Amino acid sequence: MSAKFTVRLASEIANHPLPSKILLNQDLLEPVDHVLLKLLAFVLFQRDRLQIEPRLHDENIPFVPDLVQLDYQLKPALWVECGDTEVTKLDKLAVKAPWAELWLVLRSREALETYKREMERLGLRRDRYEMLAFEATMFDEMLALLASRNELTLFRFNMNEGELQLDFNGIWFDAEIVRATF
Repeated sequence: MSAKFTVRLASEIANHPLPSKILLNQDLLEPVDHVLLKLLAFVLFQRDRLQIEPRLHDENIPFVPDLVQLDYQLKPALWVECGDTEVTKLDKLAVKAPWAELWLVLRSREALETYKREMERLGLRRDRYEMLAFEATMFDEMLALLASRNELTLFRFNMNEGELQLDFNGIWFDAEIVRATF
């Protein structure tokens, strides 16, 4: 069954403004954890022209990104994949969108380590992919709180130092995030 999730957003970070509201659609076979990963990725990667699951008008790129920011020539400048993504797809993205910053956002450090091992095993090119993972307990708790109407306020976020503080549906989260490059 498909669902819709409305999220009222706010940011207490002066240089990281968020839109006041977004609507996320859950496809028929899409797991709800994928919806939460897209929400968190949208909040953390927020920038001008950031879009959620747009259809690209580039016949050379047959994929639909979870999040993308297009440049002024309508080529992906930022491409974000969330959750379970085939490693072979990541490899193809590096070729089909060589100008794009490629990110993989995952629910836990364990998932990040699993992806790194699989990328190593398949010989994906190095220094091409950025990865971001959340604390598994934080993610699971947020997943349990996800409802059709939600509120999220971002208080602190520093990707380089691994800091994330936010309020989600009235619950405070002060968590560590993990960033890695492959």
